[in-house]
Amino acid sequence: MCRRIRQSSDVAVIMLTARGQERERVTGLRAGADDYVVKPFGFAELQARMEAVLRRARPARTAGVLTVGKLSVDLDKHSAFVNESPVPLTRKEFQLLAILMAEPEMAVRRERLFSEVWRTTWQGTSRTLDVHMTTLRSKIGGGAEIQTIRGVGYRIVGI
Repeated sequence: MCRRIRQSSDVAVIMLTARGQERERVTGLRAGADDYVVKPFGFAELQARMEAVLRRARPARTAGVLTVGKLSVDLDKHSAFVNESPVPLTRKEFQLLAILMAEPEMAVRRERLFSEVWRTTWQGTSRTLDVHMTTLRSKIGGGAEIQTIRGVGYRIVGI
């Protein structure tokens, strides 16, 4: 059912179930659930999980051009420019850049980037985000600066 919902909608999905084995939880999350809650659970926990899922699922800004320094991102055309020269970006790179540019000079937590770009809260020991940021930095060059905030995440500032 979750896979069918995901095919036609991006509505938030939380699975509430008595099935608590790891294999079952992984199956539910891979099917597209945003969270998986095993009975018994308290109302306060469920409410907090619902709030967290809704925060992650907040509608992304889908129109307009964002500019930081010499870097511009056109959200409608899904394109980026430094000094009006196009910057070729992968889908993930574009998503990361759009999130950072939506809140210039603000710290964006690693957890939020994982959640919104990779649709997961799992971070493990993966350096995937760091590698993407390194590549993104090299592609945008002197258009803007992506700063690492140690122990927190990243921010973008104009230069």
